Amino acid sequence: MRGRDDRDEGLFSYVRLEERVPADHPLRAIRSLVDEALAALNGRFEALYSQTGRPSIPPEHLLRATLLQAFFSVRSERLLMEQIDYNLLFRWFVGLPMDAEVWHPTVFTKNRDRLLEADVAREFLAALLGLARVRRLLSDEHFTVDGTLVDAWASMKSFRPKDGSGEPPAPGRNGAQNFRREKRSNATHASTTDPDARLYRKGNGQSSRLCFMGHVLMENRNGLVVDATLTHATGTAEREATLTMLDRQKPGGRKRSGRITLGADKAYDVTDFVGDLRQRKVTPHIAVNGAVSKLGKVRKTAIDRRTTRHPGYAVSQCIRKRVEEVFGWVKAQAGFDQVKVRGRKKAEAVFTFATAAYNLIRIPRLLAEAAG
Repeated sequence: MRGRDDRDEGLFSYVRLEERVPADHPLRAIRSLVDEALAALNGRFEALYSQTGRPSIPPEHLLRATLLQAFFSVRSERLLMEQIDYNLLFRWFVGLPMDAEVWHPTVFTKNRDRLLEADVAREFLAALLGLARVRRLLSDEHFTVDGTLVDAWASMKSFRPKDGSGEPPAPGRNGAQNFRREKRSNATHASTTDPDARLYRKGNGQSSRLCFMGHVLMENRNGLVVDATLTHATGTAEREATLTMLDRQKPGGRKRSGRITLGADKAYDVTDFVGDLRQRKVTPHIAVNGAVSKLGKVRKTAIDRRTTRHPGYAVSQCIRKRVEEVFGWVKAQAGFDQVKVRGRKKAEAVFTFATAAYNLIRIPRLLAEAAG
């Protein structure tokens, strides 16, 4: 019998939002982890917000919505609010009731940026890794570090002399400009759009661009991110950020058995940096930089047979390449090939939160494998 195309809507709905989401949906396991991590940050949230005035958007809603933006590659906050409005799965994950009104995109963005500026992103990552069932997945002895360039939300036309002599291209708001034979450097120029961005190129023959440099510290057992930061793009930023992230690492109640190892590519093969690692009781499993100079001389390396003769060195060199999976997911899936915020502090918070989203994608699978 043919069904009728009846478009009359009932006044009430008797199906709960919880029942709309399948019991085996992948977001259920992720939501459980997120709720545990947010519960650990409850005291931090209480200290951030005033006890008087109008209630703002709950911080739990802000962070869950930001995670959805990374999971589903939502390109803007305006589109995210549109999805939360009519997508029942998004409403369920955020914790927004069926009848609740969705926030205006500008209100959501201002509240989210204010929250992430208070180092909440790094604390959320630490709370996630501090969960008892997650802590068993981590290695506290073997790590890998690497960095990547992240384009800033600024165009090359905004990179003008600091003395104010540079005129904006004309005619119009986006006129053509010829940069040939014009010497530009970070010492004499700065972006008028994002002063924290730096002009940097990855190597000879490659183009210069306004960017930041993102850094990730990964544990080698399951390839989870244990720390992340974002700095100015400089020639020494990778090594300086590595030392900062290593100094922030805490055993978290676990006892380390002696030294730890750190895998890295040949850009970290610098004598002073290797010396700093050894002072911190870190064994440098760094790729040997055997580049040949223009005079035909092989570059002197800081890594000797004391390190390379051990089997663990070859294992670290194999595993360290997995850190590229983190950068690939953060840029391709989470849409972080170019930041959509201005200022290094905001960009660092969003980058750190994107790495936490990467962990959340992988942790449920690892827990299921461990249970099996």
